[in-house]
Amino acid sequence: MGDFTTIMARDGHEFQAYLAAPTGKPRGAVVVLQEIFGVNSHIRSVTDGFAAEGYTAIAPALFDRIRRGIELGYGPEDRQTAIGYMQQLKTDDTLKDVGAAIAVVKNSGRVGTVGYCWGGRLSYLAARDLSIACAVVYYGKVVDLLDKKPKRSVMYHFGTLDKSIPVSDVEKIKAAHTEATLYLYEGADHGFNCEQRSSYNPEAAALARQRTLGFLGRYLAGEGK
Repeated sequence: MGDFTTIMARDGHEFQAYLAAPTGKPRGAVVVLQEIFGVNSHIRSVTDGFAAEGYTAIAPALFDRIRRGIELGYGPEDRQTAIGYMQQLKTDDTLKDVGAAIAVVKNSGRVGTVGYCWGGRLSYLAARDLSIACAVVYYGKVVDLLDKKPKRSVMYHFGTLDKSIPVSDVEKIKAAHTEATLYLYEGADHGFNCEQRSSYNPEAAALARQRTLGFLGRYLAGEGK
């Protein structure tokens, strides 16, 4: 459904973004924020899925500041490589790229971010620092960011088996951000939304997607108020 296009951040950095348009009038726009594995086939599929639901959807290639075309799988070697790429990036620069993606799609209406893993953390930061209507955080590590609250509505999805984000951290997030919508999925691990990962949990993924679409419908399309 979508295709890559070139966009520019405000510091002059040109980079790729996967852009997918809905068939009819947009209900709003969704910026899909990648895992540490790049804008790979999974992230492109997720982006196409939001477009199929009526949103202009865009997934900025956040690793393009290192090198264009980085797409990784989910094996142990890929993971180590991905962590290395992520650690090379400055958060401020990455948020410039997220901001550029927001600017590209804002003519479609209200804009929300949906991020996964590292992208979940960035989605939280977008709700705190950028001009969006709402944010969805899938298993993003944000417990160290709780001193400064998001300015927009946030929905969180976490799994009880996620060792990288233990339930004790989820409780801290819930206590610090009581107005947020937070879901904890029993028996789900980190990456439960990705069908290409061994941790994929189809039941949790389907329920989280249903909840996410309802949340976006409310804050982007003005439905269910």
